[in-house]
Amino acid sequence: MITFLLSITILILGYVFYGRFITRLSGVDSNRKTPAVAINDGVDFTPLPVWKVFMIQFLNIAGLGPIFGAILGAAFGPMAYLWIVLGCIFFGAVHDFFSGFISLRNNGQSLPELVGKYLGKYPRNFMRIFTFLLLIFVGVAFVSGPAKLLTGITSGGLEFWLVAIFAYYFFATIFPIDKIIGRIYPFFGVTLLLMAILIGGAIIFYSFSGSLNLHEISLEDFKNYHRNPETNMLYPMMFIVISCGAISGFHATQSPLMARCLTNEKQTRFAFYGAMIAEGIVAIIWATAAMNYFGDVHGLNYELSNPAHDPAWIVNEISRTWLGKIGAIIAIIGVVVCPITSGDTAFRSARLIIADAIKIDQKPIKQRLFIALPIFLVAVVLTFGLTSQFATIWKFVGISNQILAVITLWTISMYLSVNKKNHLITTIPALILTTICFTYILVAPRKNAGLALTGTWPFVAGVIFALIVYFLWNSAKKSKMMRNNF
Repeated sequence: MITFLLSITILILGYVFYGRFITRLSGVDSNRKTPAVAINDGVDFTPLPVWKVFMIQFLNIAGLGPIFGAILGAAFGPMAYLWIVLGCIFFGAVHDFFSGFISLRNNGQSLPELVGKYLGKYPRNFMRIFTFLLLIFVGVAFVSGPAKLLTGITSGGLEFWLVAIFAYYFFATIFPIDKIIGRIYPFFGVTLLLMAILIGGAIIFYSFSGSLNLHEISLEDFKNYHRNPETNMLYPMMFIVISCGAISGFHATQSPLMARCLTNEKQTRFAFYGAMIAEGIVAIIWATAAMNYFGDVHGLNYELSNPAHDPAWIVNEISRTWLGKIGAIIAIIGVVVCPITSGDTAFRSARLIIADAIKIDQKPIKQRLFIALPIFLVAVVLTFGLTSQFATIWKFVGISNQILAVITLWTISMYLSVNKKNHLITTIPALILTTICFTYILVAPRKNAGLALTGTWPFVAGVIFALIVYFLWNSAKKSKMMRNNF
Protein backbone atom coordinates (compact mmCIF):
# COMPACT_ATOMS: atom_id res chain seq x y z
CA MET A 1 0.00 0.00 0.00
CA ILE A 2 2.85 2.38 0.82
CA THR A 3 4.40 1.95 -2.64
CA PHE A 4 1.06 2.50 -4.36
CA LEU A 5 0.04 5.60 -2.40
CA LEU A 6 3.56 7.04 -2.41
CA SER A 7 3.80 6.70 -6.20
CA ILE A 8 0.57 8.63 -6.71
CA THR A 9 1.60 11.23 -4.13
CA ILE A 10 4.96 11.81 -5.83
CA LEU A 11 3.24 12.24 -9.19
CA ILE A 12 0.92 14.87 -7.73
CA LEU A 13 3.83 16.64 -6.02
CA GLY A 14 5.68 16.51 -9.34
CA TYR A 15 2.83 18.42 -10.94
CA VAL A 16 2.75 20.97 -8.12
CA PHE A 17 6.48 21.65 -7.82
CA TYR A 18 8.35 20.47 -10.94
CA GLY A 19 5.44 21.47 -13.15
CA ARG A 20 5.57 24.95 -11.63
CA PHE A 21 9.34 25.10 -12.18
CA ILE A 22 8.92 24.10 -15.84
CA THR A 23 6.20 26.71 -16.28
CA ARG A 24 8.39 29.49 -14.88
CA LEU A 25 11.34 28.33 -16.98
CA SER A 26 9.23 28.47 -20.15
CA GLY A 27 8.45 32.13 -19.61
CA VAL A 28 4.68 31.84 -19.72
CA ASP A 29 3.12 35.21 -20.50
CA SER A 30 -0.56 35.54 -19.59
CA ASN A 31 -0.81 38.78 -21.60
CA ARG A 32 0.39 37.24 -24.85
CA LYS A 33 -2.30 36.38 -27.40
CA THR A 34 -2.65 32.66 -28.11
CA PRO A 35 -3.29 31.27 -31.63
CA ALA A 36 -6.89 30.48 -30.64
CA VAL A 37 -7.48 34.18 -30.00
CA ALA A 38 -5.22 35.67 -32.68
CA ILE A 39 -6.28 33.37 -35.54
CA ASN A 40 -9.60 31.78 -34.48
CA ASP A 41 -10.75 30.19 -37.73
CA GLY A 42 -13.61 28.31 -36.05
CA VAL A 43 -12.24 24.96 -37.21
CA ASP A 44 -8.87 24.05 -35.69
CA PHE A 45 -8.04 27.38 -34.04
CA THR A 46 -11.00 27.51 -31.67
CA PRO A 47 -11.06 28.83 -28.08
CA LEU A 48 -12.18 26.15 -25.63
CA PRO A 49 -12.56 26.14 -21.84
CA VAL A 50 -9.37 24.89 -20.22
CA TRP A 51 -11.14 21.92 -18.59
CA LYS A 52 -12.22 20.75 -22.04
CA VAL A 53 -8.70 21.22 -23.38
CA PHE A 54 -7.40 19.11 -20.48
CA MET A 55 -9.97 16.38 -21.08
CA ILE A 56 -9.30 16.27 -24.84
CA GLN A 57 -5.53 16.26 -24.32
CA PHE A 58 -5.84 13.51 -21.69
CA LEU A 59 -7.91 11.30 -23.98
CA ASN A 60 -5.76 12.11 -27.03
CA ILE A 61 -2.59 10.93 -25.32
CA ALA A 62 -4.09 8.13 -23.22
CA GLY A 63 -5.53 5.62 -25.65
CA LEU A 64 -4.88 2.18 -24.20
CA GLY A 65 -1.26 3.03 -23.40
CA PRO A 66 -1.52 3.75 -19.66
CA ILE A 67 -3.68 0.63 -19.24
CA PHE A 68 -2.30 -2.04 -21.59
CA GLY A 69 1.26 -0.69 -21.50
CA ALA A 70 1.21 -0.58 -17.69
CA ILE A 71 -0.10 -4.16 -17.49
CA LEU A 72 2.57 -5.47 -19.87
CA GLY A 73 5.19 -3.38 -18.09
CA ALA A 74 4.09 -4.79 -14.72
CA ALA A 75 5.26 -8.20 -15.94
CA PHE A 76 8.82 -6.89 -15.50
CA GLY A 77 8.12 -6.36 -11.79
CA PRO A 78 8.07 -3.42 -9.35
CA MET A 79 10.77 -1.59 -11.32
CA ALA A 80 7.84 -0.45 -13.43
CA TYR A 81 6.91 1.91 -10.58
CA LEU A 82 10.19 3.78 -10.86
CA TRP A 83 9.97 4.27 -14.62
CA ILE A 84 6.34 5.38 -14.55
CA VAL A 85 6.86 7.88 -11.70
CA LEU A 86 10.26 9.31 -12.66
CA GLY A 87 9.63 9.00 -16.39
CA CYS A 88 6.29 10.78 -16.15
CA ILE A 89 7.55 13.72 -14.05
CA PHE A 90 10.95 14.35 -15.66
CA PHE A 91 10.50 12.94 -19.17
CA GLY A 92 6.91 12.64 -20.40
CA ALA A 93 5.22 15.61 -18.75
CA VAL A 94 8.08 17.93 -19.73
CA HIS A 95 8.01 16.52 -23.27
CA ASP A 96 4.24 17.07 -23.54
CA PHE A 97 4.36 20.53 -21.96
CA PHE A 98 7.00 21.94 -24.27
CA SER A 99 5.66 20.28 -27.43
CA GLY A 100 2.45 22.18 -26.69
CA PHE A 101 4.08 25.38 -25.45
CA ILE A 102 6.48 25.73 -28.38
CA SER A 103 3.59 25.16 -30.78
CA LEU A 104 1.66 27.83 -28.89
CA ARG A 105 4.54 30.25 -29.46
CA ASN A 106 4.68 29.35 -33.17
CA ASN A 107 1.06 29.88 -34.22
CA GLY A 108 0.00 26.32 -33.41
CA GLN A 109 2.39 24.69 -35.88
CA SER A 110 2.55 20.89 -36.08
CA LEU A 111 5.50 18.91 -34.75
CA PRO A 112 7.42 18.48 -38.06
CA GLU A 113 7.39 22.24 -38.66
CA LEU A 114 8.71 22.86 -35.15
CA VAL A 115 11.46 20.30 -35.71
CA GLY A 116 12.34 22.06 -38.94
CA LYS A 117 12.54 25.46 -37.30
CA TYR A 118 14.91 24.32 -34.56
CA LEU A 119 16.80 21.35 -36.05
CA GLY A 120 16.80 22.17 -39.78
CA LYS A 121 15.07 21.37 -43.06
CA TYR A 122 16.34 17.78 -43.41
CA PRO A 123 15.01 16.70 -39.99
CA ARG A 124 11.77 18.52 -40.88
CA ASN A 125 11.34 16.62 -44.16
CA PHE A 126 12.11 13.34 -42.41
CA MET A 127 9.62 14.13 -39.65
CA ARG A 128 6.87 15.02 -42.11
CA ILE A 129 7.04 11.53 -43.59
CA PHE A 130 7.89 9.66 -40.38
CA THR A 131 5.19 11.32 -38.26
CA PHE A 132 2.54 11.05 -40.95
CA LEU A 133 3.14 7.30 -41.37
CA LEU A 134 3.14 6.72 -37.62
CA LEU A 135 -0.18 8.56 -37.26
CA ILE A 136 -1.73 6.55 -40.08
CA PHE A 137 -0.69 3.24 -38.53
CA VAL A 138 -1.87 4.33 -35.09
CA GLY A 139 -5.18 5.42 -36.60
CA VAL A 140 -5.65 2.15 -38.47
CA ALA A 141 -4.79 0.09 -35.39
CA PHE A 142 -7.36 2.07 -33.45
CA VAL A 143 -9.98 1.26 -36.07
CA SER A 144 -9.48 -2.50 -36.22
CA GLY A 145 -8.88 -2.99 -32.48
CA PRO A 146 -12.14 -1.42 -31.22
CA ALA A 147 -14.05 -2.95 -34.18
CA LYS A 148 -12.98 -6.46 -33.12
CA LEU A 149 -13.94 -5.78 -29.51
CA LEU A 150 -17.36 -4.42 -30.51
CA THR A 151 -17.92 -7.39 -32.81
CA GLY A 152 -17.37 -9.74 -29.89
CA ILE A 153 -19.85 -8.02 -27.56
CA THR A 154 -22.59 -7.02 -30.02
CA SER A 155 -24.57 -8.55 -32.87
CA GLY A 156 -22.91 -6.33 -35.45
CA GLY A 157 -20.36 -7.83 -37.81
CA LEU A 158 -16.72 -6.79 -38.10
CA GLU A 159 -17.22 -4.93 -41.39
CA PHE A 160 -20.17 -3.00 -39.93
CA TRP A 161 -18.06 -1.73 -37.02
CA LEU A 162 -15.08 -0.97 -39.24
CA VAL A 163 -17.28 1.20 -41.45
CA ALA A 164 -18.99 2.83 -38.46
CA ILE A 165 -15.69 3.74 -36.75
CA PHE A 166 -14.17 4.97 -40.01
CA ALA A 167 -17.24 7.15 -40.55
CA TYR A 168 -16.89 8.66 -37.08
CA TYR A 169 -13.16 9.25 -37.61
CA PHE A 170 -13.80 10.96 -40.91
CA PHE A 171 -16.33 13.42 -39.52
CA ALA A 172 -14.23 14.04 -36.38
CA THR A 173 -11.27 14.81 -38.66
CA ILE A 174 -12.98 17.37 -40.89
CA PHE A 175 -15.52 18.97 -38.54
CA PRO A 176 -14.55 21.93 -36.31
CA ILE A 177 -12.94 20.61 -33.14
CA ASP A 178 -15.67 22.01 -30.90
CA LYS A 179 -18.52 20.34 -32.82
CA ILE A 180 -17.77 16.64 -32.20
CA ILE A 181 -14.57 16.14 -30.20
CA GLY A 182 -15.22 19.10 -27.93
CA ARG A 183 -18.73 17.86 -27.11
CA ILE A 184 -18.28 14.13 -26.55
CA TYR A 185 -14.77 13.94 -25.09
CA PRO A 186 -15.80 15.24 -21.64
CA PHE A 187 -18.15 12.26 -21.27
CA PHE A 188 -15.50 9.82 -22.49
CA GLY A 189 -12.96 11.40 -20.16
CA VAL A 190 -15.26 10.95 -17.16
CA THR A 191 -15.59 7.26 -18.07
CA LEU A 192 -11.83 6.70 -18.22
CA LEU A 193 -11.19 8.64 -15.00
CA LEU A 194 -14.06 6.89 -13.25
CA MET A 195 -12.67 3.49 -14.25
CA ALA A 196 -9.26 4.41 -12.82
CA ILE A 197 -10.74 5.87 -9.61
CA LEU A 198 -12.90 2.80 -9.01
CA ILE A 199 -10.00 0.40 -9.59
CA GLY A 200 -7.76 2.54 -7.36
CA GLY A 201 -10.46 2.59 -4.69
CA ALA A 202 -10.84 -1.19 -4.95
CA ILE A 203 -7.09 -1.62 -4.45
CA ILE A 204 -7.23 0.44 -1.24
CA PHE A 205 -10.43 -1.25 0.03
CA TYR A 206 -9.31 -4.84 -0.58
CA SER A 207 -5.87 -4.06 0.84
CA PHE A 208 -7.29 -2.70 4.10
CA SER A 209 -9.78 -5.59 4.31
CA GLY A 210 -6.88 -8.05 4.10
CA SER A 211 -8.03 -9.84 0.94
CA LEU A 212 -5.31 -8.21 -1.17
CA ASN A 213 -1.67 -8.20 -0.12
CA LEU A 214 0.11 -5.43 -2.00
CA HIS A 215 3.76 -6.01 -2.81
CA GLU A 216 6.01 -3.22 -1.50
CA ILE A 217 9.05 -2.33 -3.58
CA SER A 218 12.44 -3.04 -1.99
CA LEU A 219 16.09 -3.31 -3.01
CA GLU A 220 15.47 -6.98 -3.83
CA ASP A 221 13.13 -5.87 -6.60
CA PHE A 222 15.90 -4.30 -8.67
CA LYS A 223 15.73 -7.26 -11.02
CA ASN A 224 13.71 -8.62 -13.92
CA TYR A 225 10.58 -10.61 -13.07
CA HIS A 226 9.57 -11.29 -16.67
CA ARG A 227 8.77 -14.90 -17.55
CA ASN A 228 11.11 -14.70 -20.56
CA PRO A 229 14.00 -12.56 -19.27
CA GLU A 230 16.36 -13.65 -22.06
CA THR A 231 14.27 -11.96 -24.75
CA ASN A 232 12.52 -9.42 -22.51
CA MET A 233 15.38 -7.67 -20.74
CA LEU A 234 14.52 -5.15 -18.07
CA TYR A 235 16.77 -2.69 -19.88
CA PRO A 236 15.89 -1.56 -22.49
CA MET A 237 12.67 -3.52 -23.12
CA MET A 238 10.59 -2.24 -20.19
CA PHE A 239 11.33 1.37 -21.14
CA ILE A 240 9.78 0.82 -24.57
CA VAL A 241 6.84 -1.34 -23.40
CA ILE A 242 5.80 1.30 -20.85
CA SER A 243 5.57 4.31 -23.12
CA CYS A 244 2.37 6.29 -22.60
CA GLY A 245 2.62 6.01 -18.81
CA ALA A 246 6.12 7.53 -18.83
CA ILE A 247 6.88 9.20 -22.18
CA SER A 248 5.46 8.78 -25.67
CA GLY A 249 6.36 10.55 -28.90
CA PHE A 250 2.75 10.25 -30.07
CA HIS A 251 1.84 12.86 -27.46
CA ALA A 252 3.95 15.46 -29.26
CA THR A 253 1.70 15.09 -32.30
CA GLN A 254 -1.35 15.78 -30.13
CA SER A 255 -0.21 18.74 -28.03
CA PRO A 256 -0.25 21.16 -31.03
CA LEU A 257 -3.95 20.33 -31.51
CA MET A 258 -4.69 21.74 -28.08
CA ALA A 259 -2.20 24.60 -28.48
CA ARG A 260 -4.65 25.89 -31.07
CA CYS A 261 -7.48 25.94 -28.49
CA LEU A 262 -5.97 27.48 -25.34
CA THR A 263 -7.02 31.03 -24.55
CA ASN A 264 -4.18 31.89 -22.15
CA GLU A 265 -0.58 30.71 -21.82
CA LYS A 266 -0.99 30.26 -18.06
CA GLN A 267 -3.25 27.27 -18.85
CA THR A 268 -0.37 25.25 -20.28
CA ARG A 269 0.72 23.55 -17.04
CA PHE A 270 -2.75 22.16 -16.37
CA ALA A 271 -3.50 21.27 -19.99
CA PHE A 272 -0.19 19.63 -20.96
CA TYR A 273 1.88 18.80 -17.88
CA GLY A 274 -1.25 17.97 -15.89
CA ALA A 275 -2.74 15.66 -18.51
CA MET A 276 0.47 13.61 -18.56
CA ILE A 277 0.53 13.38 -14.76
CA ALA A 278 -3.08 12.16 -14.86
CA GLU A 279 -2.01 9.51 -17.35
CA GLY A 280 0.85 8.48 -15.07
CA ILE A 281 -1.61 8.02 -12.19
CA VAL A 282 -3.80 5.81 -14.39
CA ALA A 283 -0.72 3.77 -15.30
CA ILE A 284 0.26 3.35 -11.63
CA ILE A 285 -3.25 2.16 -10.76
CA TRP A 286 -3.31 -0.49 -13.49
CA ALA A 287 0.29 -1.60 -12.91
CA THR A 288 -0.55 -2.10 -9.23
CA ALA A 289 -3.76 -3.97 -10.02
CA ALA A 290 -1.99 -6.26 -12.49
CA MET A 291 0.96 -6.99 -10.18
CA ASN A 292 -1.25 -7.94 -7.24
CA TYR A 293 -4.57 -9.27 -8.52
CA PHE A 294 -3.11 -12.67 -9.46
CA GLY A 295 -1.19 -12.98 -6.19
CA ASP A 296 2.11 -11.51 -7.35
CA VAL A 297 4.11 -10.68 -10.46
CA HIS A 298 4.72 -14.38 -11.11
CA GLY A 299 0.96 -14.92 -11.17
CA LEU A 300 0.59 -12.11 -13.70
CA ASN A 301 3.29 -13.63 -15.89
CA TYR A 302 1.57 -17.00 -15.71
CA GLU A 303 -1.70 -15.49 -16.94
CA LEU A 304 0.05 -13.58 -19.72
CA SER A 305 1.67 -16.82 -20.91
CA ASN A 306 -1.83 -17.90 -21.97
CA PRO A 307 -2.39 -16.47 -25.51
CA ALA A 308 -6.07 -15.88 -24.69
CA HIS A 309 -5.21 -13.77 -21.63
CA ASP A 310 -4.12 -10.51 -23.20
CA PRO A 311 -4.30 -7.11 -21.42
CA ALA A 312 -7.94 -6.66 -22.51
CA TRP A 313 -8.83 -9.94 -20.79
CA ILE A 314 -6.96 -8.84 -17.65
CA VAL A 315 -8.78 -5.49 -17.57
CA ASN A 316 -12.14 -7.24 -17.88
CA GLU A 317 -11.22 -9.89 -15.28
CA ILE A 318 -10.08 -7.38 -12.67
CA SER A 319 -12.98 -4.97 -13.28
CA ARG A 320 -15.62 -7.70 -13.24
CA THR A 321 -14.27 -9.28 -10.05
CA TRP A 322 -13.65 -6.12 -8.04
CA LEU A 323 -16.51 -3.96 -9.32
CA GLY A 324 -19.18 -6.43 -10.42
CA LYS A 325 -21.40 -5.94 -13.45
CA ILE A 326 -21.07 -2.17 -13.36
CA GLY A 327 -17.30 -2.51 -13.33
CA ALA A 328 -17.39 -4.86 -16.31
CA ILE A 329 -19.49 -2.37 -18.26
CA ILE A 330 -17.14 0.49 -17.38
CA ALA A 331 -14.14 -1.66 -18.37
CA ILE A 332 -15.67 -2.53 -21.72
CA ILE A 333 -16.53 1.11 -22.42
CA GLY A 334 -13.04 2.16 -21.42
CA VAL A 335 -11.31 -0.48 -23.54
CA VAL A 336 -13.39 0.52 -26.56
CA VAL A 337 -13.48 4.29 -26.03
CA CYS A 338 -9.78 4.79 -25.20
CA PRO A 339 -8.38 3.76 -28.58
CA ILE A 340 -11.19 5.52 -30.46
CA THR A 341 -10.39 8.83 -28.76
CA SER A 342 -6.78 8.54 -29.88
CA GLY A 343 -7.60 7.24 -33.34
CA ASP A 344 -9.76 10.18 -34.36
CA THR A 345 -7.17 12.76 -33.32
CA ALA A 346 -4.40 10.73 -34.97
CA PHE A 347 -6.16 11.25 -38.30
CA ARG A 348 -6.86 14.90 -37.45
CA SER A 349 -3.17 15.43 -36.67
CA ALA A 350 -2.24 13.77 -39.97
CA ARG A 351 -4.50 16.24 -41.81
CA LEU A 352 -2.92 19.21 -40.07
CA ILE A 353 0.63 17.96 -40.68
CA ILE A 354 -0.07 17.80 -44.42
CA ALA A 355 -1.84 21.17 -44.33
CA ASP A 356 1.09 22.82 -42.54
CA ALA A 357 3.60 21.20 -44.90
CA ILE A 358 1.92 22.36 -48.12
CA LYS A 359 0.47 25.51 -46.53
CA ILE A 360 -3.22 25.01 -47.29
CA ASP A 361 -5.71 27.00 -45.23
CA GLN A 362 -8.05 24.58 -43.45
CA LYS A 363 -10.96 26.92 -42.86
CA PRO A 364 -12.78 26.05 -46.15
CA ILE A 365 -14.23 22.55 -45.84
CA LYS A 366 -13.33 21.69 -49.44
CA GLN A 367 -9.67 22.12 -48.55
CA ARG A 368 -10.06 19.88 -45.50
CA LEU A 369 -11.66 17.28 -47.75
CA PHE A 370 -8.84 17.67 -50.27
CA ILE A 371 -6.39 16.42 -47.64
CA ALA A 372 -8.61 14.11 -45.57
CA LEU A 373 -10.01 11.98 -48.42
CA PRO A 374 -6.61 10.62 -49.59
CA ILE A 375 -5.60 9.97 -45.97
CA PHE A 376 -8.67 7.86 -45.34
CA LEU A 377 -8.28 6.09 -48.66
CA VAL A 378 -4.83 4.93 -47.55
CA ALA A 379 -6.20 3.93 -44.13
CA VAL A 380 -9.04 1.91 -45.66
CA VAL A 381 -6.63 0.08 -47.97
CA LEU A 382 -4.37 -0.77 -45.03
CA THR A 383 -7.31 -1.97 -42.97
CA PHE A 384 -9.14 -4.06 -45.56
CA GLY A 385 -6.50 -5.04 -48.09
CA LEU A 386 -3.07 -5.31 -46.51
CA THR A 387 -3.69 -7.08 -43.21
CA SER A 388 -0.62 -9.33 -43.23
CA GLN A 389 1.75 -6.57 -44.34
CA PHE A 390 0.31 -4.20 -41.75
CA ALA A 391 0.87 -6.77 -38.98
CA THR A 392 4.55 -6.81 -39.96
CA ILE A 393 4.85 -3.02 -40.06
CA TRP A 394 3.05 -2.60 -36.72
CA LYS A 395 5.94 -4.31 -34.93
CA PHE A 396 7.99 -1.22 -35.65
CA VAL A 397 5.47 1.24 -34.20
CA GLY A 398 6.50 0.78 -30.54
CA ILE A 399 10.13 1.74 -31.08
CA SER A 400 9.15 4.34 -33.71
CA ASN A 401 6.97 6.02 -31.11
CA GLN A 402 9.93 6.42 -28.74
CA ILE A 403 12.25 7.57 -31.52
CA LEU A 404 9.69 10.31 -32.15
CA ALA A 405 9.97 11.26 -28.47
CA VAL A 406 13.77 11.38 -28.81
CA ILE A 407 13.59 13.79 -31.75
CA THR A 408 11.04 15.93 -29.90
CA LEU A 409 13.27 16.15 -26.81
CA TRP A 410 16.28 17.25 -28.90
CA THR A 411 14.05 19.84 -30.58
CA ILE A 412 12.89 21.19 -27.21
CA SER A 413 16.51 21.32 -26.02
CA MET A 414 17.43 23.43 -29.05
CA TYR A 415 14.48 25.74 -28.43
CA LEU A 416 15.55 26.22 -24.80
CA SER A 417 19.17 26.73 -25.77
CA VAL A 418 18.57 29.39 -28.43
CA ASN A 419 16.26 31.18 -25.99
CA LYS A 420 19.03 31.10 -23.37
CA LYS A 421 17.17 28.84 -20.96
CA ASN A 422 18.38 25.77 -19.08
CA HIS A 423 18.28 23.07 -21.76
CA LEU A 424 19.60 20.33 -19.44
CA ILE A 425 16.07 19.56 -18.28
CA THR A 426 15.43 17.98 -21.68
CA THR A 427 18.99 17.32 -22.92
CA ILE A 428 19.61 14.78 -20.15
CA PRO A 429 16.31 12.92 -20.80
CA ALA A 430 17.08 13.09 -24.54
CA LEU A 431 20.48 11.46 -23.97
CA ILE A 432 18.98 8.75 -21.79
CA LEU A 433 16.12 7.97 -24.17
CA THR A 434 18.45 8.01 -27.20
CA THR A 435 20.59 5.40 -25.45
CA ILE A 436 17.52 3.30 -24.63
CA CYS A 437 16.14 3.39 -28.18
CA PHE A 438 19.40 2.56 -29.95
CA THR A 439 20.17 -0.24 -27.49
CA TYR A 440 16.66 -1.61 -28.02
CA ILE A 441 17.17 -1.70 -31.79
CA LEU A 442 20.36 -3.71 -31.29
CA VAL A 443 19.22 -6.24 -28.68
CA ALA A 444 15.44 -6.64 -29.04
CA PRO A 445 14.17 -9.87 -30.67
CA ARG A 446 13.51 -9.65 -34.40
CA LYS A 447 9.80 -10.22 -33.80
CA ASN A 448 9.87 -6.93 -31.86
CA ALA A 449 11.71 -5.00 -34.59
CA GLY A 450 15.19 -5.51 -33.15
CA LEU A 451 18.40 -7.07 -34.44
CA ALA A 452 18.66 -9.64 -31.60
CA LEU A 453 22.38 -9.02 -31.06
CA THR A 454 23.98 -10.54 -27.96
CA GLY A 455 26.82 -9.68 -25.61
CA THR A 456 27.68 -6.49 -23.77
CA TRP A 457 28.89 -4.49 -26.75
CA PRO A 458 25.35 -3.46 -27.95
CA PHE A 459 24.82 -1.76 -24.57
CA VAL A 460 28.13 0.08 -24.90
CA ALA A 461 27.24 0.98 -28.48
CA GLY A 462 23.96 2.49 -27.24
CA VAL A 463 25.84 4.91 -24.98
CA ILE A 464 28.38 5.78 -27.69
CA PHE A 465 25.60 6.46 -30.21
CA ALA A 466 23.83 8.79 -27.77
CA LEU A 467 27.05 10.72 -27.18
CA ILE A 468 27.59 11.07 -30.95
CA VAL A 469 24.04 12.43 -31.28
CA TYR A 470 24.77 14.88 -28.47
CA PHE A 471 27.93 16.17 -30.13
CA LEU A 472 26.08 16.59 -33.45
CA TRP A 473 23.29 18.43 -31.65
CA ASN A 474 25.80 20.60 -29.78
CA SER A 475 27.56 21.53 -33.03
CA ALA A 476 24.23 22.46 -34.59
CA LYS A 477 23.43 24.51 -31.48
CA LYS A 478 26.66 26.48 -31.72
CA SER A 479 26.06 27.17 -35.42
CA LYS A 480 22.53 28.32 -34.72
CA MET A 481 23.65 30.57 -31.86
CA MET A 482 26.31 32.15 -34.08
CA ARG A 483 23.77 32.84 -36.84
CA ASN A 484 21.40 34.38 -34.31
CA ASN A 485 24.15 36.71 -33.07
CA PHE A 486 24.65 38.27 -36.51
